[in-house]
Amino acid sequence: MSRSTPMALLSPADQERLRGLRRMKGVALGALILMAVLFVVAFWLQNRYPWLEYVRAAAEGGMVGALADWFAVTALFRRPLGLPIPHTAIIPTRKDEIGRSLGEFVETNFLAGPVVRAKLSTTALSRRLGEWLRSPRPATDGRTHAERVAAEGATVASAVLRALSDDDVQSLIADLAREHLIAPDWAPAAGGWLQRIVETDAHRGAVDMAVDSIAGWLDANAHTFSGLVSRRLPGWVPRLAHRFVDETVYHEAVKFVAAVQADPRHPARLALDGYLARLADRLQHDDEMRDRFEGAKAALFDSPRVVALAADAWNTAKSGLLTALADPQSGLRRRAASAVAEIGDRLVTDTALQERVDGWVTDAAVFLVDRYRHDIASIITDTVEKWDPAETTEKIELMVGRDLQYIRLNGTVVGSLAGLAIFAVAHAIIPGI
Repeated sequence: MSRSTPMALLSPADQERLRGLRRMKGVALGALILMAVLFVVAFWLQNRYPWLEYVRAAAEGGMVGALADWFAVTALFRRPLGLPIPHTAIIPTRKDEIGRSLGEFVETNFLAGPVVRAKLSTTALSRRLGEWLRSPRPATDGRTHAERVAAEGATVASAVLRALSDDDVQSLIADLAREHLIAPDWAPAAGGWLQRIVETDAHRGAVDMAVDSIAGWLDANAHTFSGLVSRRLPGWVPRLAHRFVDETVYHEAVKFVAAVQADPRHPARLALDGYLARLADRLQHDDEMRDRFEGAKAALFDSPRVVALAADAWNTAKSGLLTALADPQSGLRRRAASAVAEIGDRLVTDTALQERVDGWVTDAAVFLVDRYRHDIASIITDTVEKWDPAETTEKIELMVGRDLQYIRLNGTVVGSLAGLAIFAVAHAIIPGI
């Protein structure tokens, strides 16, 4: 990267790494040059100044150590001096194998169920989440965390609603209605339900309400009976008789309804009970009645007006939802933010809920890791395989190259000390050296 990638194309962090790498390369090279200068000076003057033999030995060892470590570090990334020396340029030539080994290492040592479970079991995930959700402090955009979560959820929901095809949704609703409403037989269930209502007199209240409503309507609409029956009388009947007939019919209707109201055992009530009981029985056991009932149900649901009503209901609901989701001050958004904050508060204060949520998260994470860890680790392998060898070398050198230059510097120091020690021991043991 330091050779082929322009500085301007690097991120600020990579630019800083590149400057550090170049600086350390300069230091390591400077140490080698220093050892070389000391060696030349000491070798030239050692006959005049015998003590310079020690300096020469130290400088000689330092040069050897510096050159050896330069070769070792360089061989990782490229061929030293461009020479085709075996087992050099390790990273570019063995890039794919390194990627596979790295993927296997991560899969074996990190993406393991026990490792993930042990880590998550010591992390209070739900409590941390709850503290973040209920935090009253606004986020960077001025909203509380709960409001931000609600806003993000509204954005996702709006995107999903807009992506849905109205025709597809209506077809789905129609299919679901046909599968769960039209296809099943309603008659036996309706008959059994009606039978239980009649047997327990649960319909009495509805009958009383209906009778009371009729009585109220009759009391307020006496004029509607004018001509109701008399207009069907022959023309030769006197007008007085017309009025008498209409009033008689009206008063008889009022008396009949009042009698039904007053008498729980009125024949009309008993007749209605008998009719409902027979209807319940026929719905359960009469094939003809069941067929008629199911046919009426199918005709109702297949009615164009019902289909149009369902489409209008969906369009209205969709439009209303989109409007509410887009408005930060809408009741839906405010209630969602309040619900999120309440969930956060419960996650902090409810220990039992914390344990359940942490258990769910841990179990889910372990399941995903055990089931998909090879696929997850293959991301590393596949990514490294797609990298260009030169680009891979540059990436790795940029990340660790600065630290590797310390190896060269340490090799210089250690080599000089080793050379000095070896020469001193040899000079002390072997006379004449």
